[in-house]
Amino acid sequence: MVRLSVNVNKVATLRNSRGGDVPSVVDAVRVCLEAGATGITVHPRADQRHIRRADVREIAARLAPRRAEIEFNIEGDPRPDLLALVREVLPHQCTLVPVHPGEITSQAGWPADTPEDDLRREVADLQGRGVRVSLFVEADEAAVRWAASIGAARIELYTEPYAHAFREGPEAAARSFGRYAAAAELAHALGLGINAGHDLDLDNLTLFRTLPHLDEVSIGHALMSHALYVGLDRAVRDYLAACRV
Repeated sequence: MVRLSVNVNKVATLRNSRGGDVPSVVDAVRVCLEAGATGITVHPRADQRHIRRADVREIAARLAPRRAEIEFNIEGDPRPDLLALVREVLPHQCTLVPVHPGEITSQAGWPADTPEDDLRREVADLQGRGVRVSLFVEADEAAVRWAASIGAARIELYTEPYAHAFREGPEAAARSFGRYAAAAELAHALGLGINAGHDLDLDNLTLFRTLPHLDEVSIGHALMSHALYVGLDRAVRDYLAACRV
């Protein structure tokens, strides 16, 4: 079964819109775990508009007793304060993503012409501390080969293009899925693990969960939106069912 890592950023977004501590991100993590989630993802941005550094520390403390079974994934751009936070809490995985000024959410994976030296150094440092590093990339041969050359342990395939194609109909979905399958096969051949995320939902997972060698999907917005109608416990269970091949 493909692992599901629940991104709890949207819980923090709702809390921050009013101020105070409600809804509690840590309580949301507890509900996700009780429902069977095997991973938690956070993306603390520089402006702290959703997940804050204090949230990361609290979640890390909550997950610590279950470290052997529940994975903690911190996403973000490789800026100094983010890297320092990762070194402090030592999650299982750090997913490094490019960030563009003013973006609402991630817009693309790392381009294959990204300068390598600094990033390779940071990847090696984190992995030397026991933190698995995943690089957020497009379903593109050059990008996959670039991620392997950097020394990452995994890639996270940016799936918004697939989600758009899926909405266009079966033929477009199949064509797009073929690109992702080819990228996954190449990544596997290069020794990389394969994660995926961005706009995956209960509908398009029916096909995407069959991606070759898929280790993990990270889902936040769609799952939390579903939870508005059915509750968080049920939403996590529905997404766990959708991840079963």
